[in-house]
Amino acid sequence: MIFKGEKDEIILENNVVSENNKKVKKFGVLLCADESEYVKEKYGGYFGVFVRMLSEEGEKWDLFRVILNEFPSDEEVEFYDGFVITGSCSDAHSNDFWICKLVSFLHKLDFLKKKVLGICFGHQILARSLGGKTGRATSGWDIGLRTIHFSSSSNKILSTFKIPSTLNIIECHQDVVLEVPAKVEVIGRSNKTTIEMFKYGDHMMGIQGHPEYNIDILLHLLDRLLLKHLIGVKYADELRTKFMDACEPDKEAWRKLCVNFIKGRL
Repeated sequence: MIFKGEKDEIILENNVVSENNKKVKKFGVLLCADESEYVKEKYGGYFGVFVRMLSEEGEKWDLFRVILNEFPSDEEVEFYDGFVITGSCSDAHSNDFWICKLVSFLHKLDFLKKKVLGICFGHQILARSLGGKTGRATSGWDIGLRTIHFSSSSNKILSTFKIPSTLNIIECHQDVVLEVPAKVEVIGRSNKTTIEMFKYGDHMMGIQGHPEYNIDILLHLLDRLLLKHLIGVKYADELRTKFMDACEPDKEAWRKLCVNFIKGRL
């Protein structure tokens, strides 16, 4: 990964060129969450979690705290190859200033055909920006390991990269995408949520679960949800007991799927 200040980097009008004059791919993480000190110290924040999962040699990754109204300028956006939208404790259907600004920003990325990968809240806000509807799930919270079943239309992609037709993923949400417009293709479902994944054209994809999470991050998140009174003590204790012996999700398969999507190889 390349950071500003390294000796083999030349910066030219926000574009990044390596010492052999080859354009360096640039990606941005749109942070929509308040991060805990635990995740910052152990994983380098959610930015570190995503970069660790998605980055490849010679790329440049930047962080934009959109929850604090930090967005790329119109001039900067042109030089990015793609963006990842993180999860959040906020509601994708709310009209907070930064959320409405994020919806407008996603309209711009759609117009420019930039690669966008939305995770959990990111999945929901991306669907909203495309004309979909989001809201509370009638079945309540979904926290834990869930099996995603891919649509038959995804078979070619899955077989190309040797990805199974079902994958386990960590879920932690109470909101869902309720409806998507006809232009959006639903490509994944579970027995709890009908719109677990969607794809729009070749440049936008949403995943309701958390391919970036491990069990440790989920257990820590339970404590945060409990402190915020978003879940009850009994429910949290039941989940902790269940997760202590739970197997890890199919992280490598999810990594492969997400990397190949955002790098334009699907």
